[in-house]
Amino acid sequence: MSERVAVITGGAKGIGRAIGLDLAERGWSVALCYRTSEKEGNEAAEAIRGKGSRAMSVRADVSDPAAAENFIKQVEGAWGGIDALIHAAGPYHRVNLLEETVDGWNAMFDHNLHPLFYLSRLVAPGMKARRWGRIISFSMANADQMIGQPQITAHYIAKVGVLILTRSLAKLLAPHGITVNAISPGFIRSGSAPESEMASMIKNIPAGYVGELSDAVSVARFLLSDEARYVTGGNIHLSGGWGV
Repeated sequence: MSERVAVITGGAKGIGRAIGLDLAERGWSVALCYRTSEKEGNEAAEAIRGKGSRAMSVRADVSDPAAAENFIKQVEGAWGGIDALIHAAGPYHRVNLLEETVDGWNAMFDHNLHPLFYLSRLVAPGMKARRWGRIISFSMANADQMIGQPQITAHYIAKVGVLILTRSLAKLLAPHGITVNAISPGFIRSGSAPESEMASMIKNIPAGYVGELSDAVSVARFLLSDEARYVTGGNIHLSGGWGV
């Protein structure tokens, strides 16, 4: 896996950052993008460089198709081909569906679902030409059940869409040596939720504990490897049994 290039959305913090650091230890060059977390993005890039790998931290709102294209062009211009796309950005907010605003509704699709489409279509040609590539998306542990979610409706529908888009891309790209898979976390200590909320959820997790960043990293490491060449269109639950 040496001398390969990964692009990570949401790579400044949480799961995206942890995956980027793990890839750096394996010789990958890592380009991460962020919308608002400039300080964290620069710190993540510096940590990657500290492991001896190339790093790039770019402010890019990839919910905008033009910004997504400019980001990919910047990476390709600097480092050549992109071998892996990891769409780890996934903001959400809790609001009753009947109190949701049009802007809030659209934002959940703009930031969770649409960038996976924009970026995948941009990196696919190069991956096809090299006959190797990995695309990883992030959904959520119970999205495949399509249950009612009155407090996070738009976010949830977007994550269901991520699964459908992942499977569709997998079918199209499999003949070219490219795998496309989803990771669906439950409760992970990624810094996105208060520790008190995490602790209160343990009783609902069959495994009896909250997952760590290292658990997400391990799954991504496998999906990015040559050992996972025959795994595509998959949805790996990362939840300790919650949401299954």
